[in-house]
Amino acid sequence: MSTSEALAGSRGLNTLLRVLGGIERLGNRLPHPFWLFVILSGLLGLVSWGLAAAGVSAVNPASGKTVAARNLLSVEGVRMMVGDAIENYTSFPPLGTILVVMLGVAVAERSGLLAAVLRGGVAKVSPKWVTFALAFTGMIAHVATDAAYVVLIPLGALAFRAVGRSPILGIVVAFVSISAGYDASPLVTPVDAILSGLTTAAAHTVDPAYLVTPLANYYFSIVSSLLLAAAITVVTERILARRVESLPVDPDAEQDDLGSLTLSPQERRGLRNALITLVVFLAATVAAVLPAGSPLRGEGGGIVQSPLLTSIAVFLGLAFLAVGWAYGRAAGTVTSSRDIPGFMAHGLREMAPILVLFFAISQFLAYFKWTGIGEIIAVDGADLLRTAGVSGPVVFLGILLVVTVINLVVTSGSAQWALVGPVFVPMLMLLDIPPEYTQALYRIADSCTNAITPMSPYFVMALGFLQRYRRSAGIGTLASMTIPLAFTLLVVWTLLFFVFWWLGIPLGPGAPVPS
Repeated sequence: MSTSEALAGSRGLNTLLRVLGGIERLGNRLPHPFWLFVILSGLLGLVSWGLAAAGVSAVNPASGKTVAARNLLSVEGVRMMVGDAIENYTSFPPLGTILVVMLGVAVAERSGLLAAVLRGGVAKVSPKWVTFALAFTGMIAHVATDAAYVVLIPLGALAFRAVGRSPILGIVVAFVSISAGYDASPLVTPVDAILSGLTTAAAHTVDPAYLVTPLANYYFSIVSSLLLAAAITVVTERILARRVESLPVDPDAEQDDLGSLTLSPQERRGLRNALITLVVFLAATVAAVLPAGSPLRGEGGGIVQSPLLTSIAVFLGLAFLAVGWAYGRAAGTVTSSRDIPGFMAHGLREMAPILVLFFAISQFLAYFKWTGIGEIIAVDGADLLRTAGVSGPVVFLGILLVVTVINLVVTSGSAQWALVGPVFVPMLMLLDIPPEYTQALYRIADSCTNAITPMSPYFVMALGFLQRYRRSAGIGTLASMTIPLAFTLLVVWTLLFFVFWWLGIPLGPGAPVPS
């Protein structure tokens, strides 16, 4: 590399770091998401008053009904806010779904199953495959939600050091695979339950009977996890491996116990029993669905609108419960049946911050739907795009850009989708674009820039792990390695989305395809 090229690259990085610093300062001025939705509810009241006074309305082409803006600050509006507050919360679609799923996930996590799966995924891997193995394990780790960062990032450093490579590179690969690929996984995760519930609520603006299940993007998510792991591997080996050569580990850096990667005989036995239990559970479920008169089928023997899919959260919760219990009994982490309710209770305690946020979000969405503003925006927005002749791909890129920028500041996935979903989902439905595709597009925009925004607390966490091995490392050090990965994933993942769209490949079981 010439001196001029090096200087240009340095100036470019410095400019980017200044932009990131500005984003951090802007984001720090934003209130907690709970208060953000309280503030937005207040602003909604003022906007609804103005639109209702102006007589703003629109005709919903899906129902043929005229929708007029309603004043949230009117007597009727205040009665709704007070009288329906409890129902708004308890009937909030993601609430019951995520609670049921987390009851099972908590057992799998507290029994040690999830940590053992992550450790086993990166242990005893040859140097040739360590990058892909760690990246794909990061995709699997999404089932552990935010706990994945705490477990996998230090394990990534150990895995790379165990095969004679830089632990710094292992930290970057682990962090990016979890953060930039956050909404992709070969497994169904709690995030799927949250997003599908919010998408269902948004779709009801156009079709009150529409249902988006946690499996709505499952096929897309499986392919995404493999593709993103491969992309991370290519960029890491071709670009970042050379970059890390100029970042030697401090001679007196912490030397963690490499034995922590090794699974004990009890843990290996637990994983074997968990796998057997999972196979038996899946086989039993399939056997229960096969008969034409099965109670797990829908009307006429259908599968799409059946208890199996509409209540998939129950089956997911039971699956995690069963494999977690099987693992714990073999590994010695579950000594009696009394441990299971305790694990569940601990999992729900960890859900408390999300439950608090859900209260504010559920009230805002109920107000938004009652005022009719979301429906009016969706109808007028769809008419504007249709009149302008804007095609699906252009709309997709516009939404991708908007959400990606918002994600730099609002890093809470559920809060962000609750904010933009009620507009984008019905608007695209009126353009004959199924909600499942809008949700898949959101997954991409909500994930990739997580690895570069200083607003993410896990960016700071990853930097802390990095400084264990190189104390002089700063935000610029980490950003210089995550930026190439994040933008590569954004491009590759977007192209995959368009492949699914253009070829009409269903995104998940029962998901519709574009006409």
